[in-house]
Amino acid sequence: MPETFKDLDIEIIDWGIDVNFKGPIYMAHAVIGSMMEQGSGVIINIGSIDGETGSFAVDYSASKSGIMQGLTKSLALYGAPHKVRVCCVSPGPVLTRPAMANMRTPLGRAAEVQEVVDLILFLASEQAAYITGVNYLIDGGRSCGAQN
Repeated sequence: MPETFKDLDIEIIDWGIDVNFKGPIYMAHAVIGSMMEQGSGVIINIGSIDGETGSFAVDYSASKSGIMQGLTKSLALYGAPHKVRVCCVSPGPVLTRPAMANMRTPLGRAAEVQEVVDLILFLASEQAAYITGVNYLIDGGRSCGAQN
């Protein structure tokens, strides 16, 4: 496996962009028309702390950053006249596999999956009816810089 970005095959970079950036664009394209016709809907994009802070996984971080800002904000503006809301949730370490438990955050732990799910459910609910075009970091303070 290549050790640095400069050594990656362009096919690997393309695959990362296809999955992490084009996928959410295609999904939004597939559903937003129906949401606009019905006069309601919520799209929740999934970003990443790496889109906020950057990482050595350049294609991944760049794709997530594009979702967190450009895609989410642009779709929110596009959908707003039709009462379609668009938000983004950007997790830090989440306990989806054992290695995540070792990732450091100022709160001293990775998130439980349910904590991320609860934020997504809130944003999709009527309680969040006035929220659109924003990115929510759920990262245990990792984006603040210092790690414990």
